[in-house]
Amino acid sequence: MRPAKREKSSKLVEFWSTDTDLGVFTDVAAARVADRQGFEFYGKMKCWKADPMAHRTTLDAERGAKPTKAQKKAANGADRERIFEAFRRWGYLQANLDPLGFLKPLESPDLDFTGEIADEARALYCGTTGVDFMHLGQPERRRWITERMEGEQPVVNQQKVLERLVRADLFENVLQARYLGTKRFSLEGNTSLIPLLDAMLDTAGEHGAVECVMAMSHRGRLNVMVHTACKTPHEVVAGFEDVDPRSVLGAGDVKYHIGATGVYKTAEGKEIEIHLVSNPSHLEAVDPVAMGRVRAKLTRFEGGFDRDVTNKVVPIIMHGDAAFAGQGIWAETMNLADLDAYTVGGSIHIIVNNLIGFTTRPIQEHSSRFAADLAKRQNIPIFHVNAEDPDAVVRVGRMAAEYRATFGSDVVVDLIGYRRHGHSEVDDPTITQPLLYERIKNHPQLWKIYAERTGIDATKTMESVRAEYETEQVKAGQLKKIPHLRQLPKYWSAYHRGAFKPEYDVETGLSLEKLGEITDALVRVPQGFHVHPKIVKLLEQRAEMGHGKRALDYGFAEALAFGSLLEEGTPLRLTGQDSQRGTFNQRHAVLIDTVNEWGHVPLAAIANSAAAKPFCEIHNSSLSEAGCLGFEYGFSRDFPEALVLWEAQFGDFANGAQVIIDQFISAGEDKWDLPAGIVLLLPHGYEGQGPEHSSARLERYLQLAAEENIQVCQPSSAAQYFHMLRRQARRPWRKPLVVFTPKSMLRHPDASSSIEELTQPKFLQLVPDREVMDAKRILIASGKVGHELKAERKRRKDATTAIFFLDQLYPLPRHEIGAALDAHPNAREIVWVQEEPRNMGPFFYVMPRLTQIAHARGLSIRSVKRSASASPATGSAKAHELEQKTLLSLAFTTTNAQ
Repeated sequence: MRPAKREKSSKLVEFWSTDTDLGVFTDVAAARVADRQGFEFYGKMKCWKADPMAHRTTLDAERGAKPTKAQKKAANGADRERIFEAFRRWGYLQANLDPLGFLKPLESPDLDFTGEIADEARALYCGTTGVDFMHLGQPERRRWITERMEGEQPVVNQQKVLERLVRADLFENVLQARYLGTKRFSLEGNTSLIPLLDAMLDTAGEHGAVECVMAMSHRGRLNVMVHTACKTPHEVVAGFEDVDPRSVLGAGDVKYHIGATGVYKTAEGKEIEIHLVSNPSHLEAVDPVAMGRVRAKLTRFEGGFDRDVTNKVVPIIMHGDAAFAGQGIWAETMNLADLDAYTVGGSIHIIVNNLIGFTTRPIQEHSSRFAADLAKRQNIPIFHVNAEDPDAVVRVGRMAAEYRATFGSDVVVDLIGYRRHGHSEVDDPTITQPLLYERIKNHPQLWKIYAERTGIDATKTMESVRAEYETEQVKAGQLKKIPHLRQLPKYWSAYHRGAFKPEYDVETGLSLEKLGEITDALVRVPQGFHVHPKIVKLLEQRAEMGHGKRALDYGFAEALAFGSLLEEGTPLRLTGQDSQRGTFNQRHAVLIDTVNEWGHVPLAAIANSAAAKPFCEIHNSSLSEAGCLGFEYGFSRDFPEALVLWEAQFGDFANGAQVIIDQFISAGEDKWDLPAGIVLLLPHGYEGQGPEHSSARLERYLQLAAEENIQVCQPSSAAQYFHMLRRQARRPWRKPLVVFTPKSMLRHPDASSSIEELTQPKFLQLVPDREVMDAKRILIASGKVGHELKAERKRRKDATTAIFFLDQLYPLPRHEIGAALDAHPNAREIVWVQEEPRNMGPFFYVMPRLTQIAHARGLSIRSVKRSASASPATGSAKAHELEQKTLLSLAFTTTNAQ
């Protein structure tokens, strides 16, 4: 769903308009199916208990069919290939991967060979590098790895590697000496990560990389900031100094969570911009955010997602072994790798493997032998490498980066080392792992091991680097303010964050003529396209809506908002579970040919005809919440010009993405000064569908709301929805927007709008009553229940009760509420009405604020709502109906309920 200039990509499904070859869709689909065929599985797995570090896994020898005489003759001439094939497949199980020797090589009957050929194969595949790659479905990929493992090995610049190891270790040593008892999550025990990243970036630069998005948890972050993001040490060390607390008072984050931007210079002198993504303590939550940022950066390049483009931006994600194996958001993110809506042309994953998680040993962390085995669900190779063989580490780094660049595929590097200190430097690990830490205590630093192994004298380098870091530490103590380690990209210069200012406001209405033009484009289909009979009727109705002959529903109001923004040059990206059609059969942004299932996207046709050629992406997502929402948040971070929306199938499904909402969407600007314009569409409303499909947990978002960090809206009509979407895109103020969208009200006449309402200038944060002019009582509600209150008022023939719709809950429009109340000078009471239980919905947020407004005007105030409940709603449709009738009745008769 991209404009014509991006259509040469084979990674994205290509949709067509009237002048496009109808065969494109099936050709691409067939190519993708062919690309994913041919997976093979080898070996049999059974329980293994003898050695705890073997992780319950061993392998039985395969028993093939009895060979024929011809086969025996052929086999006699192929001993070498047969032996090598076994080691290619299983050699990684016997590799020497643990510097401390706890993870012992695993005996396998498949490798029970002796002789010169076996020794040669064992040296290649069972040394300090073990490669798990024979599960790859493509022979050319297996052959590619085989040739590099068995061919001549590239020369390693050992002098440079030694210097980087000295720098990495001494950086930690200086911090340990100067800030004893302070957390820093040292890289010691895995300092070969720094030359590993060097090798990857140098190789990526050779393949055209100009940017690299990195993500990682705490461990080693400060080291990576200095040596890979190339921040000066005193800027990074400043986080340990008590530097002007007012510069971060009320905001900010700890030093090992914040991100950094810098420029890495490759061995050939090429510059690569580094973006180290800020990350909370939910270690793997950053994964989809980084992937979304990469996708946005790639989208900026002309030519779509061909490999020469994807190689320009390289994602490198660093994981801890415990988090990689244990945290589900990583599995969700990994599944996105080859989906058209999310592909970034492959990513490089490094497991900074300490063989421990806080106090937990691997036997308690994951059921497989390696933490990396989770990645075998995908068609990607895994390189295990001993962190204390820096030459092997560098070669693996080059190979991994080259593999990603060549095949556009994910790749995993399992860098196995150890953790010199406790989980943090203030923790005592000898309490839980006394034998392990007795061995670590006497284990020399890696730079010393490497210097002795290579015969290079590191004395002068060590003295020079130590003096440099000590000088930098002194400089850090002289700083007056905490330095900013990151800068927003230039494309953010036109957009504002922080508090809202009136000058940011814009008009959102369109002329009837323009709405008619957009309508015509939205209901047009290609010649020969076989439209479903129900959709034929829908398009006819939408044509009537857009030309004022029928009231507009939510689905078409949304389409008009999207179409108008695309025509004005605003890019659009909408993803979610079943978002192309819409969960409630309301959107139909992608029309499907009933004969061949080709797709047509009217909005994409509008984008293609617009002067600015904005992209238009509307995708059904994976059945994932945390991974997909994190991805879209990341995309919005690097494409502020676009309207980026994520839709939940039902609003409560967002529960599964709460870590992204809590740690990034609501707090990212306050913690890291990183704005975003992501929109969440959360279907909400009590219709008797039970506890799982009623509440989008509105109360959670209002509890998170402070300092104008987010916007929370529940538009009461199709026109309000139209204006709200256009406001979000057209204002130069970027804040996340949480929208509680309707279900039953999607097509209800009460929530429909006339076409003239779309010509009005703005979204109304509070919709006053236009029917009752001089009310004695004022009901204030938000969402569907407001329409039900209007119906109840009509049934009662009540002419003294006004009903206000609070369409923007946060920031609360106090001025608009006050003005609407002042229009009813004879009113005596305000009643807040919600259909959610007392402990849910807006009650705890709205009532204190409405009470202040009411008391300032001498008005009494009370509320009507369901009783507090542990569950959001009843599972009985009849019980729901009874509750709802009682609720509406009380709204008009209650005098003292609270």
